[in-house]
Amino acid sequence: MKPMLWIIPALIVLALGFFFVSNSRAATPTAAYKVIKTDGDFELRAYETLHLAKVTMPTSDKRSKNMDGSFMKLFRFIDGQNEREEKISMTTPVIVERGEKESSMSFVMPETTVAKGLPTPKGEVKLDQMPPVKIAVLRFAGVSNTKQETEKLAALKAWMTKEKLTPEMTPLFAFYDPPWTLGFMRRNEVLLRVKEN
Repeated sequence: MKPMLWIIPALIVLALGFFFVSNSRAATPTAAYKVIKTDGDFELRAYETLHLAKVTMPTSDKRSKNMDGSFMKLFRFIDGQNEREEKISMTTPVIVERGEKESSMSFVMPETTVAKGLPTPKGEVKLDQMPPVKIAVLRFAGVSNTKQETEKLAALKAWMTKEKLTPEMTPLFAFYDPPWTLGFMRRNEVLLRVKEN
């Protein structure tokens, strides 16, 4: 009888392990890029065109700080709330842009779906593109917050100055992990687009 007592907990642990691994960053496709230079946690990358599903709101809206509700609107779009009722694979990262007048959250669309044509969204979700661009990046761990993001953005700007790179447009913040991921295991990034000379 005693061996049977261990089987049920072992099966539960295996099931939970499978769930977390299958829903982890490792199991989710990531937007492709080419690394041009690496310097510790800093990178200079080249991205081809990124096709995005995006939700925007005025920065003056109190909800814009955390993009309240935006994730679920985007998730419903990829879960079939679109003109073709088509499910679209989740990718990483989730990209947040906080501008002076407008903030946005975007999902990167998988290339397989882009190739056959993206379905038209319903509601507040819009389709957008980020053209080919070089981006300076600083990776950091933890649960992202305003203080940490401000510090990392300042550090990235300082690195770009050292590297003689000129930032343009507003910063982007990229998040790669589901919310149940422990803070120290999370991959977050602050990104600044590089002005071409």
